Amino acid sequence: MGREFLIYVYLHVFRFFFTLFKLFPLQKNKTTFIASFGQNVWFTLQQLGNSPDQKCIILQTARCTENLHGYPCEKVIPFKAKHPFNWFRAIYHLATSRIVFVDNYYGILAASTFRKSVYCIQLWHAAGAIKRFGLKDQAIKERSQPTYRRFVKVYKRMDFVVVGSEKMGSIFCSAFGLDKRNLLRTGIPRTDFFFDQHAQAEVVENIVAKYPAVQNKKVLLYAPTYRNGPSGEHLNIDLSALYNAFSQEYMLFIQTHPTVQWKIDQHYEGFVFEITNTSINHMLCVTDILITDYSSVIFEYALLKKPMVFFAYDLEEYAEERGFWEDYTSLVPGPIVENTSELISCIKQYNYPVSKIEKFAEEWNHYSKGESSKNLVDLFYPKH
Repeated sequence: MGREFLIYVYLHVFRFFFTLFKLFPLQKNKTTFIASFGQNVWFTLQQLGNSPDQKCIILQTARCTENLHGYPCEKVIPFKAKHPFNWFRAIYHLATSRIVFVDNYYGILAASTFRKSVYCIQLWHAAGAIKRFGLKDQAIKERSQPTYRRFVKVYKRMDFVVVGSEKMGSIFCSAFGLDKRNLLRTGIPRTDFFFDQHAQAEVVENIVAKYPAVQNKKVLLYAPTYRNGPSGEHLNIDLSALYNAFSQEYMLFIQTHPTVQWKIDQHYEGFVFEITNTSINHMLCVTDILITDYSSVIFEYALLKKPMVFFAYDLEEYAEERGFWEDYTSLVPGPIVENTSELISCIKQYNYPVSKIEKFAEEWNHYSKGESSKNLVDLFYPKH
């Protein structure tokens, strides 16, 4: 109750200043981005870099680790209420921009009544979805009516949502309460990377420089989804067993959520590497087998047509708690295992279902063909 009251007060204060700044002229050559994840923002910015007359403002939240600096047309502002000067600047830019891009759910949109000539575009941070979110999140049943109405207001602020497939488009319509006319079938900007051989080669070169052993060993990447509560603080995987089974042939990279802190046992040095601060899209380029569970990383990885194993040790519990958009066992393009022993056996005897992965990749990335950023920018900046 206390948290909801604080949110109520915060949004009322935000709304007051947003309304005040709307008295200033709308700047038709200004675009503002709100970034929590950053990759789709970065690729869109890169394409917009060809348009020097555009003024781009990035409001970077505390959780965004992507480096968004480097383009002459942009200004990066930390978006935190505890920094009042930057916070007021951020509201000013949101209230005076012709186009606003967001890459996540932002409660402030409930207090942002944009002018009719302004477009608010959702650059969602995932190319596909396994677990339910938005208005279909299981947890929403426990929320109060005012909170539910706030969620609906946020989703109604989105004029368009960028999609890579009709399948994901249908999910957005259900999750955000939108219509199919709100979908932009341009493809997902950050997937352009997987069609750029030069960019991938450069990334591989940088990774090899940092981890030279990648040249001589295969790579396992374990990228579990984030879990709330105490269960999220444990890997639930037997590193000792993996070390004994694969340390001569493989390296194991682990990417956990930035808030999860754990230390690598020295016994596994040279085999286990924690990569929280490294772009997962970059790591996918050197990955031979991806190990994950309910993470959306599989939708991009499928474009590389490489093997993946699903370590779903808590499948029933997670399905009940979060809910899936469709039957998990039918959806995922790879074998499902429940414990480390099964995982080891699966990796040793892996039967690479390339046709299933290719079908999966096409189904979820139908509009993402290497020019998604250009497609998106061309829609709103025709003379860039």
